[in-house]
Amino acid sequence: MNEFEQYLRDNRPDTPTEDQFLIETNARLNAVEGIKQTVDDERRRGRVALLAALIVGLVVGALLATIVLLWPAIPASALPDKTALTRTLEFLHPWRYYLLLPVAGCAIALGLLLPKRTKESFLLE
Repeated sequence: MNEFEQYLRDNRPDTPTEDQFLIETNARLNAVEGIKQTVDDERRRGRVALLAALIVGLVVGALLATIVLLWPAIPASALPDKTALTRTLEFLHPWRYYLLLPVAGCAIALGLLLPKRTKESFLLE
C-alpha cells in the first residue's frame, strides 16, 4: 500500500489555480447546456412535424371517408362526368368502409401523442 501511495504522490496531476479552474468548469457547463438546448429544440421540432402530419392526415382522411361514404347520396347530375373526383370516388367506393381504419388509427395516434409529458426537474445540491 505504501508503494501505491508513493506512486500517486509522484504522479499527481497539476491543479490549476482556483480562478482558472472555475472559469474552465463554467465554460464546460455552458457547453453542456448548449448541447442540451439543441437536443431539446430538435425533439420539439420533430414532435411538431409529427403532430402536423398527423393532423393533416386525420383531416384529409376524414374528408375522403366522408365523401366516399356519402357518394350514393350525391346526385349524379351534381358532378361532371369523368372528372378526377368522380374517377377517384368510383375507385374508392368498394373500399369505403375500410377508409375509416386509417382515420381511426390516426385519431388514436393523435390522442396518444397530445398529452403533454412533464419533465422532472432535479435540484443539484
